[in-house]
Amino acid sequence: MTTARSLLFFVLFQLWTAILTLAYLPLLLLPRRVMVPFARLWVRGVLALLAAVCGLRYEFRGGAAMPKGPAIIAAKHQSAFETFAFHLLLDDPAYVLKRELTWIPFFGWYLAKTGVIAIDRSAGTKALKAMVKGGEDAVAAGRPIIVFPEGTRTPPGERQPYHSGVAMLSGALKVPVVPVALNSGLYWARRSFLKRPGTIVIEALPAIAPGLDRKTLMAALEARIETATDALIAEGRARDGV
Repeated sequence: MTTARSLLFFVLFQLWTAILTLAYLPLLLLPRRVMVPFARLWVRGVLALLAAVCGLRYEFRGGAAMPKGPAIIAAKHQSAFETFAFHLLLDDPAYVLKRELTWIPFFGWYLAKTGVIAIDRSAGTKALKAMVKGGEDAVAAGRPIIVFPEGTRTPPGERQPYHSGVAMLSGALKVPVVPVALNSGLYWARRSFLKRPGTIVIEALPAIAPGLDRKTLMAALEARIETATDALIAEGRARDGV
């Protein structure tokens, strides 16, 4: 059943995306902000398909922990789910992502139009400077910044080193860092076709105030995210049997 539902979701997802890809072409000529509600419409459609076809829903906890105004949202990364879901959870977020994604025909063009912070990972120090510049522009526009400190999707129960780019952003921008835990990988695993029924939980944790040194910030960030993520994984397995 899970396989059949996942196949149906894939077909309907491709159809939904293809329809909006064509309908949205004129938006590429308009100001960036015009794209925001249309990006949210696409996300709503995808989430509705996940719920209706796959029985996969989501719950967002800790919204009260979100600071008013710009912040760095540092999230655990387990699945493709969180690469788009924040468009409904936050107002006009700016994702930090690898530049190559914006080169994908159509999809990448729309991605760039939403105002992402695209960096060249091979550029070393230049990439970090570009990330800070993009962060400054986002903060000036009052936008939250989404960054995945691990830099890649990590299966539930596993860990990757946390990159210190978060600390660099925090030091330069002087805005709070909000750790975010989740358990999306239980239901939509990395490079997996299957979408398992249940409830993905995304949990915003208390913000870390700006001003900490790099080592202290990164240690606090990793400890909070990993501890809360382990709890959400255990919760998901107990409740949904995944």
